[in-house]
Amino acid sequence: MQQLIAEAAGRLAGARCLAVLTGAGVSKESGLATFRDPEQGLWARYDPMQLATIEGFHRNPKLVWEWYEHRFGLARSARPNPGHLAIAALEKLGPKVTVITQNIDGLHQAAGSTDVIELHGSILRHRCLRGHCGFDWSDVLEQGQMPPHCPRCQALLRPEVVWFGEALPERELERAFELSESCDAMLVVGTSGVVQPAASLPFVAARAGALVIDVNPERTPISALADIYLEGAGGVVLPQLLEALR
Repeated sequence: MQQLIAEAAGRLAGARCLAVLTGAGVSKESGLATFRDPEQGLWARYDPMQLATIEGFHRNPKLVWEWYEHRFGLARSARPNPGHLAIAALEKLGPKVTVITQNIDGLHQAAGSTDVIELHGSILRHRCLRGHCGFDWSDVLEQGQMPPHCPRCQALLRPEVVWFGEALPERELERAFELSESCDAMLVVGTSGVVQPAASLPFVAARAGALVIDVNPERTPISALADIYLEGAGGVVLPQLLEALR
């Protein structure tokens, strides 16, 4: 393993533009459950059609908000783990580093990453069904009611996250694909490699000639594509990779 880490560091050392693609696995070590773990994942315990679709929201907005209120509490109390911190520290080593994340918890920003593309939105932000945006949890708490309503138009507020059946934010998705086509290297951490369109980004990078390194406790479809597969959790592997780069 140490030989592979040294090889990965050696090949990353010359990168001028580094894209870091992260999934739920990178936040698992901060105590936040992943979605697709067959036993402990959120969708193994809850019905996504009730809690993560616009139809489910219209049927029972109070239920959806109560669930997200609980998740917000977990995300707000979570702290960046060594994986998040190592990714943020990569910025100090020279290359332009951009994080493309499927996570909605804000932990990359809390760790110090300055350029984060949030493909699936953020649980820390809210917007109303008529499109007014820019609200945060303080706007919800001020109302003291569930479900909360827009302070501007009184339409229902919803978390600014991407639900099943919804398109990813256009600007963020376009930027993620442009970055994947132009980066020198892509570091993939803690993603299952099955959720599209994010799962296609390493393939775009590889076709454009970028180095692809996959960090994951288990092999995924991306592992077979990767130039180097580093087996292990991000919080364990990434600090070692960072130290080798230094």
